Amino acid sequence: MSATETETTMPSTIVKVKNLSKIFGKLKAVDNVSFEIKEGEIFGFVGPNGAGKTTTINMLTTLLKPTSGDAVVCGYDIFQQPNEVRRNVGVVPQEYTADEDMTGINNVLLCADLYGIPRSDSKPHAQELLKLVELQDAAKRKVSTYSGGMRRRLELACGLINYPRLLFLDEPTLGLDVQTRTVVWKYIKMLKTEYHMTLFMTTHYLEEADTLCERIAIIDHGHIIRIGSPEELKESIGGDVIVVTLKETEPDISSDIAGIKLVNDVQKNDSNYRIKVQLGEEASPQITDLIRSKGLHVTKISLTKPTLDEAYLEFTGRELREEEADRMQLFRQRVTVRRARA
Repeated sequence: MSATETETTMPSTIVKVKNLSKIFGKLKAVDNVSFEIKEGEIFGFVGPNGAGKTTTINMLTTLLKPTSGDAVVCGYDIFQQPNEVRRNVGVVPQEYTADEDMTGINNVLLCADLYGIPRSDSKPHAQELLKLVELQDAAKRKVSTYSGGMRRRLELACGLINYPRLLFLDEPTLGLDVQTRTVVWKYIKMLKTEYHMTLFMTTHYLEEADTLCERIAIIDHGHIIRIGSPEELKESIGGDVIVVTLKETEPDISSDIAGIKLVNDVQKNDSNYRIKVQLGEEASPQITDLIRSKGLHVTKISLTKPTLDEAYLEFTGRELREEEADRMQLFRQRVTVRRARA
């Protein structure tokens, strides 16, 4: 294959971010991030609440002006050509924005009006989108009668009304139960496979990122810690993970465990030992034999192959699940307050 042929078959870059930062007073919400997104891929931002995910989206969609740095979205500079950026992107925010007193179809048409799309075009397109997300039978019902999953699918239809080249999905399944979350995944995959759309999604569900995203950026405290495919991130751990819980908290036998040939790393937390090993099935009995030889007692042992959860723990030093309960509670409180005001 010639160099020219290679260039034409390689996916082009649809988002290019360089040293982007956003400061609110003394808070550096996004700190000097750089990344690229290829056309046609699903790219994910993974991180806890407050990591800088939504702030990054707001800058790339021109809702927030960056403090410093540069970004080009769909070929347009976010500083010099904000209107062109907005025309080429769609956004599905993490909070519900549809008017509950309006019907589903009228909400989609309202979004089209805001983009300046004539009704002669927006009416048939809105009907097509509601059919795409299987809301055609509920199109004339008020949104106040919709379930959480229906509302999320309506937000998806609204985000597609302007025929975007790039769709931003900010926590697209936040607040949904597992079954409804899987349904939303189906539509996201369909946009990629059938419509060849580029998607940039944020999530704090690692399973969601692993299932949907071709590449993932782990972001924490405004910094991008690591970028790679799910498989690359998992493989970077460097082996299987054994977690051993002992009855005793002392003595610390980390150095003894580290001396076992198959062991790569040992971390102790109270009575728990997190051990990275090669060939976990062979290393496990050697570790338990060592522990017993020290007169200590194993109360629990688990062996896991590399997962995205393990990768996140490796890169950030904590589990993302620790953040999830508080985030879900905050989301439910916001929904309750919004409905009370209505």
